[in-house]
Amino acid sequence: MHLRPYAPSDCPVLAELFRDTVHTVTRRDYTAAQRAAWAGGASDLTAWNRSFLAHHTLVALEDGVVAGFGDLDPSAGYLDRLYVHRDFQRRGIASALCDALEGAVSGERVATHASITAKPFFLRRGYQVLREQQVLRHGVTLTNFAMEKPLAGAARGFPVAPCRKV
Repeated sequence: MHLRPYAPSDCPVLAELFRDTVHTVTRRDYTAAQRAAWAGGASDLTAWNRSFLAHHTLVALEDGVVAGFGDLDPSAGYLDRLYVHRDFQRRGIASALCDALEGAVSGERVATHASITAKPFFLRRGYQVLREQQVLRHGVTLTNFAMEKPLAGAARGFPVAPCRKV
């Protein structure tokens, strides 16, 4: 596996990986209507590209194939997106992406909004649940969790960034 910085040419592939992952990997935790509402925002590639470029965004490749991606706002310490293709689950890709992204945080804590599906992954990494949230997406309510993790040497609190993705 190899991690590399995001390039604008990655955007369509990452949007498709996101849609596919939401519709397959989260199937046991979210209804079809919830998955459709969640994945509905991936069609605006201009907005996604702008967001990826504004963040520290990494792409994971396995044998030259895009296997996952993640992005983080380093100054806010907010891990925005972390997705691994359904065919590459449980191979350490999410952990490698998360390690690299957490290493880019300039503050003392990292925060995220984790899905029901992703919550156990983040708990294993030392994140703590701050609160359960009900997020309205395209008229459909989805549950996610505001979570944060103190980074090495952290001594003070860090506010959770506003919710962007479920």
